[in-house]
Amino acid sequence: MTTRHEYIEKLKNKLDEWDADIDALEEKAEHAKADLKFEYEDQLAALRRQRDDARLKLSEIKNASEGAWEDLKEGADEAWDSLKEAINKALSHFK
Repeated sequence: MTTRHEYIEKLKNKLDEWDADIDALEEKAEHAKADLKFEYEDQLAALRRQRDDARLKLSEIKNASEGAWEDLKEGADEAWDSLKEAINKALSHFK
């Protein structure tokens, strides 16, 4: 069983990785042709929203009581899975 501290650290490390992935996509967007630039921007906006949602879930877990954090974990896992899927899809789409 994962402790709360281990879980929070895992999520923070994953967010750092995904921030780097989003930064890489932003760099590509800056140099993209005009027709792709809009597609990049739409995808990046969606990724930023999902990332912000994941950050909110992480914050909720950090601030939850010891007994309540397990209940919040399920929602955080769903947010993480959704963000992971979206980032992987964007990275493969814009290779």
